[in-house]
Amino acid sequence: MDRFFHSVTLDSEKCMGCTNCIKRCPTEAIRVRDGKACIISERCIDCGECIRVCPHHAKRAQYDSLSVLNGFEYKIALPAPTLYGQFNHLDDIDIVLTGLKRLGFDDVFEVARAAELVSEATRRMMREGTLRLPVISSACPAVVRLIRVRFPDLCSHVLPLGSPMEFAARLAKDEAQKRTGLPREKIGAFFLTPCPAKVTDVRVPVNFERSEVDGAIAISEIFPKLTEKMEHLDQTEALQGAGVIGVSWASSGGESAALLNDKYLAADGIENVIRVLEELEDERIRELEFIELNACAGGCVGGVLTVENAYVAKARLQRLRRYLPVSRNHLEQEVRDALHWQTDLEFAPVLKLSDDMEQALQMMSDIDRICGSFPGLDCGSCGAPSCRSLAEDVVKGEAKESDCIFVLREEIRSMADVLGAIGGHAAGEKGREGLK
Repeated sequence: MDRFFHSVTLDSEKCMGCTNCIKRCPTEAIRVRDGKACIISERCIDCGECIRVCPHHAKRAQYDSLSVLNGFEYKIALPAPTLYGQFNHLDDIDIVLTGLKRLGFDDVFEVARAAELVSEATRRMMREGTLRLPVISSACPAVVRLIRVRFPDLCSHVLPLGSPMEFAARLAKDEAQKRTGLPREKIGAFFLTPCPAKVTDVRVPVNFERSEVDGAIAISEIFPKLTEKMEHLDQTEALQGAGVIGVSWASSGGESAALLNDKYLAADGIENVIRVLEELEDERIRELEFIELNACAGGCVGGVLTVENAYVAKARLQRLRRYLPVSRNHLEQEVRDALHWQTDLEFAPVLKLSDDMEQALQMMSDIDRICGSFPGLDCGSCGAPSCRSLAEDVVKGEAKESDCIFVLREEIRSMADVLGAIGGHAAGEKGREGLK
């Protein structure tokens, strides 16, 4: 974890220090200090939960604008299947894809096509018995990063395959090179993303040296411009190339259903994901073979960079899938090899107290002692998400025990008692002097 880029950023001018975000962050990466929130960079997994819960819109996501297309001679749009669920009364995916070409892209390659290939590769690997069960999906980058920083024992369970986004970019560029004869550096592939975690995965991928994706544009950014183009289409091009399996990846359970295996679990929403991972870590889940986890409620349709309610979008996709075949893409061996991660997923110990074991044990003892002096309410008034996290901050020298309002109140009360006793003693002395 020596390289950091985060699409989730903070606008300190809008922040009111309300502590909503610190309680919902899954890695305790946010503190409120001096009345403003601050993000601990090495802990952040860009899940976007703070963006979702901030009532003042002080958290926001960085992403590319359409101007990023200007740096390439040939531009390819990589629409996530989530995009299709944003439009009302859509009965033909080609309307969306043709609209993207009218918007300035030279070609379109559906991420749903790559999703069908990833599903087939997963099915084959599970049949071959080469994976450690239960297998955890690697499709959600926020979940992968969460496991990397918080659940080290589960790293070996994560499916060692690239995401459909990454694979779609690679295949799209391969096809464009053959068709146009252009060098690869002049071909740009741009993902239309529903979430900030994908933006981070493009800039700093975990298991690849570099991403094949050249930019990530928010669905919410492109939606109004794309809608206008779609409304003025005189005809559509036959561009759609995915089936039910690929499009279903947009919502929770879609990836699991594509494995044609009923021994699976699909959970969505970061709090539910954490519960499942904790049970996996404690070995309380044994009978399952595949675990699909999505940080956003409802799956990718619930990403904070979408425009439609997640459950409305999911319902629209269910209607849209009725017109599609089961699958339209099939895997070849050389393609399968290109799917594999370039490096293994390794634990990133960003939560450890110290590199020195003896010092870490002493710090842990100090944390227990200090935490015991707090009320255990986890109220967040101190600017930390819990009493224990405040105790950890105190031990690290990043906070004071008196940041706890209950400790501060006792200190003020003790001080008042002392001052009162001193004042009473002084008054008594003065009275005695008067009698003399």
